[in-house]
Amino acid sequence: MRSHAMSRRDFLHRGSTALAALAAVSRARSGRAQTPQRPPNFVIIFTDDQGYNDLGCFGSKRIKTPNLDRMAAEGARLTSFYSAAPVCTPSRAALLTGCYPQRIGLAAIPRHEGDLTAPPHHVMRQTSPFGLHPDEITLAELLKNAGYATGCIGKWHLGHLPPFLPPSHGFDYYFGLPYSNDMTPVYLIRGAETIETGVNQETLTERYTEEAVEFIRTHQDRPFFLYLAHNMPHTPLHASERFRGKSAGGLYGDVIETIDWGAGRLFDTLRELGLDNDTLVLFTSDNGPWYIKGEDGGNATPWRAGKGTTYEGGMRVPCIVRWPGRIPAGLVSDEIATTMDVFPTFAHLAGAPLPQDRILDGKNIWPLLTQPGAKSPREAFYYYFANELHAVRSGPWKLRLETTLRDEDLYRRIPNLDTPLPEALYNLDIDPGEQKSVHKDHPDIVQRLRQLAEAARNDLGDARTGVTGKNTRPIGRLDETTP
Repeated sequence: MRSHAMSRRDFLHRGSTALAALAAVSRARSGRAQTPQRPPNFVIIFTDDQGYNDLGCFGSKRIKTPNLDRMAAEGARLTSFYSAAPVCTPSRAALLTGCYPQRIGLAAIPRHEGDLTAPPHHVMRQTSPFGLHPDEITLAELLKNAGYATGCIGKWHLGHLPPFLPPSHGFDYYFGLPYSNDMTPVYLIRGAETIETGVNQETLTERYTEEAVEFIRTHQDRPFFLYLAHNMPHTPLHASERFRGKSAGGLYGDVIETIDWGAGRLFDTLRELGLDNDTLVLFTSDNGPWYIKGEDGGNATPWRAGKGTTYEGGMRVPCIVRWPGRIPAGLVSDEIATTMDVFPTFAHLAGAPLPQDRILDGKNIWPLLTQPGAKSPREAFYYYFANELHAVRSGPWKLRLETTLRDEDLYRRIPNLDTPLPEALYNLDIDPGEQKSVHKDHPDIVQRLRQLAEAARNDLGDARTGVTGKNTRPIGRLDETTP
């Protein structure tokens, strides 16, 4: 694996002229109307462990989400939108780099307790010396290089040590928790400094929202990129007194309705500042719901299973994208798209050149957001768990490769884990719950999807079959942890 640090520096340096020019445009700007001289603002609202069915506009009957429902009515709803992993760390890495997590070494986190040959962790631990490699180019760096103010508010989970925190990866501003809210110690960081321990999580979603509002107000006179990554509805669930007990969906519903309130606050702020028509807002989740948590977990209906699995419920997530005047109101697309596609799509809209020294897996999906009936630029989507390839989808067809009971759910404790499960083929258009394999009826389709799977193994690797990918890059690592 070759180093690409020099190329990264060259890439970032090339943007200095563009940054200065855009800053001058911002200072000279008159009015708020979208113009060719002002690229759009970008806001990503990223929830944690939220199910596909946990919004009114995606089918929930118990949880009220009027602000997000209105966002869908005024924008586009993507119904075959995928996270790149069924757990936190790799899915976040994919969003910010435009790459499959396997490509950038963050699909499985090595153990460091004296034995690097031990089975890996599935997400970054709070004692891990690892993180997103400094040579990776994040979406924040790409946009900062193009003149954007960049802010990260909320959960990070790509390395808690200073070289791996948001300020080291292109974010001008950071406020949030470095990992999941069930990991201890729970502490808040501003920039790279710890400012609070023993965090009251009941008000955390609201605090994130108000920080986001302040970031928008502070940077209203120049293009900005805001990554608002809520810690919830990952358990343990918390809601403040003004939201607790209000939802028919229980505490889980209270949490989602708090997030919906926060989205409303952001939209109100954009309208108040005259930035509504200048701003693309994208809402999605990092993976499916932690459904084994019962009432504290979400709902992926009509998909099968949830977080920790490579069934649809683990990786197909709700996605809404709104940009008044540019994205048609009420557009719905069932074409395959992924969180990895955010990187090149935003780059296209910002006029920011993509790095040419590395492979990116994301595709520009702007046509899906603007042209009814547009087709996905993807021939295939690969379902990995850690570094194991479990399935491949092309069009409506999903081939689940031979797996074992161990792969049915990371979090369930079931006997006979090594029991093999045969290859299965599903037509997701007519069998969204992956209930009926039609493997024997379509040998030609099975063969085509097997060939796609083999191509993925050669490119990204597959620990199940012992194949090492030819085009992967390393995880970032410090020699030892710090307190």
